[in-house]
Amino acid sequence: MDRAGWARVTTTGGRRRVRGRRAAGVAVLLAAALTASLAAGCTSGQDDGRGGTASPDASARRASVLAVKIDNVGAARPQTGLDDADVVYVEQVEGGLSRLMAVYATRLPETVGPVRSARESDLELLAQFDRPTLAFSGAQSKLLPLIDRAAVRARPPGTASDAYVRDPDRAAPHNLYLRPGRLLSSAPGADALTTGFRFGAAPEGGRETASQTVRYPAARYTFTWSPGRERWLISMDGRPAVTTDEGRMAAATVVVQEVRVRRSAYHDVLGNNTPFTETVGEGKATVLRDGRAYDVRWKRPRPADGTTFTTEDGEPVPFGRGQVWVLFTKAS
Repeated sequence: MDRAGWARVTTTGGRRRVRGRRAAGVAVLLAAALTASLAAGCTSGQDDGRGGTASPDASARRASVLAVKIDNVGAARPQTGLDDADVVYVEQVEGGLSRLMAVYATRLPETVGPVRSARESDLELLAQFDRPTLAFSGAQSKLLPLIDRAAVRARPPGTASDAYVRDPDRAAPHNLYLRPGRLLSSAPGADALTTGFRFGAAPEGGRETASQTVRYPAARYTFTWSPGRERWLISMDGRPAVTTDEGRMAAATVVVQEVRVRRSAYHDVLGNNTPFTETVGEGKATVLRDGRAYDVRWKRPRPADGTTFTTEDGEPVPFGRGQVWVLFTKAS
């Protein structure tokens, strides 16, 4: 791996608005495609600020949150169901690319995807939740025993009846979709979000920020503040990021979290090493909310703990109410 190519962050000043295009009609076409391909589809108490939480049943409480590994290379876009996620994590994978993990607690989308494979880093990240359900397309054979021993409910294709379907209009492996209702009977609710995040009014200070870009070796994310929507509009690799169901992706809060990223014992089929993202520890982070950027400290003492974000003098930094994106970048 080229050490010089790890993630970099760029901030630009000034105000500008970006108008997101909508993927009109795509959701309807996708739903029809998924229905047609069902038979052939399967293969081997904190306030979250979202509102409208569902009453969990016993099954949903045991399962805690639903975490889904989401593909986000060009061929996988536009994705489906990301807007319903409470938290979206971004981590680096092989070849300098990145992958998403969408965490659902207060709402479950009808369909989400494309679903891709799990990584070792996912297990440490998910240890903060109580027996989360992990939906993924598969994993390296050497990693599967670790997943089996982890405190997660692993639900790849073949473990849940009719939960996964393939879209025949997309090329594999970017065409596998999950129907969350086949894994959880209802959303577990905000209490399942044991992330350590706090939500509330914006803190004092910060600096006015129109946009911020996070670069990985082979991926780029830009977050542009929209005063009209009161959200950070998301772009990937220089293009507006949209979903098939809700149009332009947007986040209430964006966290750029500096972590240790090291080599793991795993490689992909091309021999590229799989990076391991350490989410336990402490370090620097930047929190974007309400058109401002805040320099903060993050801390997660143990895998079972959530992550806290504080000012230099130890005061908690509240997030804006709505979806949170967390991007893990290599500490300098």
